[in-house]
Amino acid sequence: MAPEPTPEEVSQFVERFAGILANSGVPTMSARVMGRMLVSPTGTMTAAELAESLKISQPAVSGAVRQLIQVSFITRERQPGSRKDHYRIRDDVFAAILERRNLALSEWESSSRSGAELFGPANPVGRRLSEAADFFAFIHADMDQMIKNWRAEHPR
Repeated sequence: MAPEPTPEEVSQFVERFAGILANSGVPTMSARVMGRMLVSPTGTMTAAELAESLKISQPAVSGAVRQLIQVSFITRERQPGSRKDHYRIRDDVFAAILERRNLALSEWESSSRSGAELFGPANPVGRRLSEAADFFAFIHADMDQMIKNWRAEHPR
């Protein structure tokens, strides 16, 4: 069994992980909150706990959790007897992230097809957009199947 990581090691991991998420398009503060919640033993934290552990302000936490709630990566809940909001990271947060990305691929496909029709198949732009639409459709179908396979193998 691995020894318990030190607070410094946990902090370094959270920042590295958040950096990867941020490079993938997740806003930096939201990425840091996600990374920190991911390593929470219970998967829940209050805004004060997040602010203290990440050394950021309460308003920064508020903006990050609001964005993460809007995209359904975390939920807000109340513990019995507590007046504080507790935020919980979804168990399937990474599948949810990929589902959202897959929806974007569907929109990219639709937009590319629309452009391909506008320019027509004889036009180089039309051919380029048609190929882009085919590519997005291909990736979308594969990702959709992968997510279904994952959920079948890892039911909640």
